[in-house]
Amino acid sequence: MSAAQQTTQTDDVDQTPDELAAALAWHNGDAEATIRTLLADCRHLREQLALAEISMSLGFTRGWRPSRDPAAAVIESASASG
Repeated sequence: MSAAQQTTQTDDVDQTPDELAAALAWHNGDAEATIRTLLADCRHLREQLALAEISMSLGFTRGWRPSRDPAAAVIESASASG
């Protein structure tokens, strides 16, 4: 793993508590409202991904297709870098 990848992973971990605190603060500390909003955002992004998948040609993406499974994305990125 390169130093840039390690730095990126470290940055992601360091930012997570701040993002969590910001999301909770946005909802005045209401964890249930925060979760509901995040789930709604996730649903919206999945709908947008489905629309993009329909409208993209295989030539445009050079054979890549989006995946709804987060684990598949990790496997694909690992195989692409290795």
